[in-house]
Amino acid sequence: MTVERGLRLMAGAMVLLSVAFTFYVSHYWMWLTVFIGLNLLQSAFTNWCPAMAILRAVGLKDSSCSVDHMEQVRS
Repeated sequence: MTVERGLRLMAGAMVLLSVAFTFYVSHYWMWLTVFIGLNLLQSAFTNWCPAMAILRAVGLKDSSCSVDHMEQVRS
């Protein structure tokens, strides 16, 4: 798994968890959903997210899409 896929997995899980907590626990959990959304929005422009550093620290690798790799896939 790459950092990018791990980030999507983590963000999706956190959004679903925060929505469930909003529904079952308290409406204040919606602020977590807002925070996740704002963080994803800023990372779209800056290509940086705090979770990426954490995912790299646990051993996930960055994805690399090279021309050589794409030629091997097509062959």
